[in-house]
Amino acid sequence: MFRWLTGKGASRRALTRTAAALTPELWQHTIASYPFLAVLNDDELANLHDRTVWVLASKGFSAAGGLELNDAITVAIAAQAALPILHLPVTLYEGWHEIIVYPGGFLIPRQEVDEAGVVHEYMQEAAGEAWDGGPLVLSWDDAQHRVGDAANVVIHEFAHKLDLHAGLADGVPSLAGRPDLNDRVWRQVLHATYNTFIEQLDAVEQSIPAHIDPASSEADAWYDTLPIDPYGATDIAEFFAVSVESFFVGPDRLAAAWPQWYELLSRYFRQNPLERLQN
Repeated sequence: MFRWLTGKGASRRALTRTAAALTPELWQHTIASYPFLAVLNDDELANLHDRTVWVLASKGFSAAGGLELNDAITVAIAAQAALPILHLPVTLYEGWHEIIVYPGGFLIPRQEVDEAGVVHEYMQEAAGEAWDGGPLVLSWDDAQHRVGDAANVVIHEFAHKLDLHAGLADGVPSLAGRPDLNDRVWRQVLHATYNTFIEQLDAVEQSIPAHIDPASSEADAWYDTLPIDPYGATDIAEFFAVSVESFFVGPDRLAAAWPQWYELLSRYFRQNPLERLQN
C-alpha cells in the first residue's frame, strides 16, 4: 500500500497511520460536500483518497486567528488539494511543509512602488496565499463550497504551488518528463489567452454604465459574462491559478471561450472535468 507515493513526503508508516484515522463516514461526507469531487468515478475516488492521505501526512496543518482546527477541516482541504494531482506525481507538492488556516479572510502586508518611485506599504485582505518555498495560507470560510460558485481558493493556491515548483511564478508548471506537452506551445497559448482575457475585461468594464461603481456588487452582472473571475487579469501567474480553479470547478465557460487553453490544461492534469461534470 502507498508504494507509488515516493519522494520526500511522509513515510509509509505515517501514510498507513493517517489512512486508518480517516473514517469512511468523514470521507463520504467530504466528497458529498464538494460536487466537483462527488462526480469522480470509483477508481478516481480511490486515487483521490490516497493522495488526500498523502497531503494530510506530509503537510503540517496550523490554525490561526482563533480557528479551532479539526479533522473535518483538514480532510476537506486535503481532498480539494489532491484533485489537481489526481494523475500527477505527488512530488509536485514537495518543497514546503505547512498549511495555515484562518477562520475567514486575513490581512497580508504589501508594498507597492508608484510611478514616482515612492514605496507605499499597506495591508491587503486575502482568502489565500501561497509563498514560494514557504507555507500555504487559507481562509476556511472561503475553502467551503458554495452552490453555483466556480471559485475555489484551495485549488487556486495549490495551482500556485504547481507553478512555483517549476521556478518562477509565470503560469508554466513543470513540463519535465511530459513529451505530450511543449514549453514553447504552452507559453504561446498561455500568453495569447491571457491577452485575449485582458481585452475581454476592458470591453466589459467599458460597457458598465457610468452610474454603476465597477467595484460594487452592482457590476457583478457584467463581470459574470467573463470566462473566469476578473482577478485572473492581475498578472500571468494569477491568470493560471484562476484558470485552474475554473477548470476543475466550473469548466464550461472556460472551455467554450478558450478551447485551446482548456485542452492544454486537460492534457497537463490528465483530466477532463467538463466531460466528467456533464455525465
